[in-house]
Parts: sequence; structure tokens; C-alpha cells
Amino acid sequence: MLLCTVRGCGRAMTRDCNRLVCGAGHSFDVARSGYINLLQPQDRRSKQPGDTPEAVAARRRLHDLGVSEPLFRAILDFLQPVSAGAVLDAGCGDGFYLGSLKRQAGVEAHGVDISIPAVDAAARRYPSCEWIVANADRFVPYPDRSFSLVMSITARMNPPEFRRVLRDDGRLLVALPSPEDLAELRGAGRDRAARTAEAFAAEFDLVHRGRVATTADLDAFGVNDVLHSIYRPMRTRPPEGMRVTFSLDLLLFRPRT
Repeated sequence: MLLCTVRGCGRAMTRDCNRLVCGAGHSFDVARSGYINLLQPQDRRSKQPGDTPEAVAARRRLHDLGVSEPLFRAILDFLQPVSAGAVLDAGCGDGFYLGSLKRQAGVEAHGVDISIPAVDAAARRYPSCEWIVANADRFVPYPDRSFSLVMSITARMNPPEFRRVLRDDGRLLVALPSPEDLAELRGAGRDRAARTAEAFAAEFDLVHRGRVATTADLDAFGVNDVLHSIYRPMRTRPPEGMRVTFSLDLLLFRPRT
């Protein structure tokens, strides 16, 4: 069930042919590719919020090269033995992680992102999942206690809303770029795991922490795709092929009751 995102409404919506309608009469069309756009004008800060079409296409090419597969496998192992029935991926991007989880574990999969190009790409590649355009920083358009697993993978985080839509026995997975992630391209980063755990402490308890890292030998085109995916396409000289590190810090939380 989805909730209406019109300010002050929040009523449950029902499907009526190719649109969703709430009890107050607000309606939202289902796009041809299958996603639903619930984004309100006040929920965006620009005409095209979120990932650009160029960034989405670059990430998709990297996924198709197999760069992200070791990270997904590590996340899958990290989640064991978490039982995932209904899953929400908040900030799902082009849907790689949620779509892969759906394919691997057969979960009930729901993805939310503010970027229309990203969600459209996700809906076209993974039609068996539900894809929603919305601003999860402000409101996650699902009823209370809807999900047994909420994921935020290198995405924005909203602890109160994540807690609201997560079941009392559910789990929250947060994945952050580790300090060594893409170090060859942007230098050593900051360790944000402790600060992130502190930000969630009012709503969640940290139960498990880990780190995963993999490397990929990329040609100049692949390196250029990485740069576009992190919004750094301009360099003083054309990119060259190199070995690039991809690494995530993984935090698993349980909700406080």
C-alpha cells in the first residue's frame, strides 16, 4: 500500500487502471515503464533532482561490467541470517542492489528514489519490483511497520522515517563509502561509520559492522564512467586505464522498541 504524498493528506491509495487514487481524490499516473511518480513540487530543489541521466547510464555500464557484483555478494552474506520479507531500498538509484536481491532471494521489493531517470531505468531493468519516485528525505510513502528490511546503500538517510516504516523485529542496512573507496581517483576519504551510527542511535541499536572491498581493472572508458557516477567528469587530462578500489562500510541496525 502506498500513501498519498500531497501535503497534509497521507491517505492510502488504491489502483484504478493506470493510476493511483487516494480517498481525497488525488491521483498519480503509472508511467509506461511501470514506475509511479509521487514527487511533489515542494519536495524538489531543482528541475531534475537526484542522479542525472549521464550518471545513471555510467553506473549501469559499470554494473554490467560486473564491478558491483562482489559488493552485492558481500551485502548478501552480511545480511545472513536476516529474514527479509518486504524490503525497501531508500535511494535505490538504478535498482541494481534491490533488483539483484529480488532475483536472488525472491523478496517483495520496493525502491524509492528522487531521480526520475534512475527510477525509470530501474523499472525497465527490474519490472518485478515496485519503483517509486519520491523524496524519502522528507516522507517515505508507505504505512507504519511495512517492511522487514530497509536498505540505504550510499544514499541519503532519514532515521525517523526508516524507523516508522520498519517492523519492530526488522533490520536496517546502511552502506557507506569507506575511506579507501575510489582512493585512486579522489584520495583517501573519511571514516563516516561512527558518526552515522551516532546519527541513528536515537532510533536504532547497531548490531553488526563490517567492510567489503574489491578492485576492478578498468580501461579509460570505465574510469570515465566512474568519474561521471560520482559527478567528477572533468579532469585536467583524459582518464587512463587503472585498477580502482570499490569499498563499503556496512552497518546493520535493529530498531529500538
